[in-house]
Amino acid sequence: MRVLVSLLALFLAASAHAAGSARARLEAFSKSLQSISGQFEQSVTDANGHRGDESRGTLALQAPRQFRWQTTAPFEQTIVADGAHVWVYEPDLEQVSVRNQSVAEAHSPLTVLTDLSQLDSQFKASDAGERDGLVWLKLEPRTQDAEFAYAELGFEGDTLQRMRFQDQLGNRTDIVFSGWTRNPKLASGTFKFVPPKGVDVVGDYKPDAEVHPLED
Repeated sequence: MRVLVSLLALFLAASAHAAGSARARLEAFSKSLQSISGQFEQSVTDANGHRGDESRGTLALQAPRQFRWQTTAPFEQTIVADGAHVWVYEPDLEQVSVRNQSVAEAHSPLTVLTDLSQLDSQFKASDAGERDGLVWLKLEPRTQDAEFAYAELGFEGDTLQRMRFQDQLGNRTDIVFSGWTRNPKLASGTFKFVPPKGVDVVGDYKPDAEVHPLED
């Protein structure tokens, strides 16, 4: 009987650990998630530990690969992925850049929030322990030409609170999320972008040709 009780205790402990793992929390956060919106605050620290730019704004994502990242302060910038292209609009420069989304976004950690099928195919995922009161999941790109060395997702309960990126030069971007709304009714034009009149458009925009969706 003691052996049976001990085995049962070990089983329950292992199950509790698994349920609280970072990967389990990501899966819980993303379950039945088709779209999501919220706010962010972002800071950048260079490889020498010097804190640089800080910004804040709003974001929205929709399965499978559409997103809108709207920086409102200290300057305005709009990034829209419409499923075929990524548009970056900088009003101060009166410039819009556009590129093929399959190249720009293939290895973005944001993809896995609304499309968990990308997790294991695009990243090596591992628990990164607890710190700052959060449980962290580390994502390392499987491709060598990714723009970042690794990313980490920090969860409080089943809610994503922070995301950290470190690029190949050691610079780190830290993003704090708040105000999540799950499966909101987003405006029809949320993931569409039309360059304003008079701005320069930089890039090779081909609306009907040479645009290939990401492989699942």
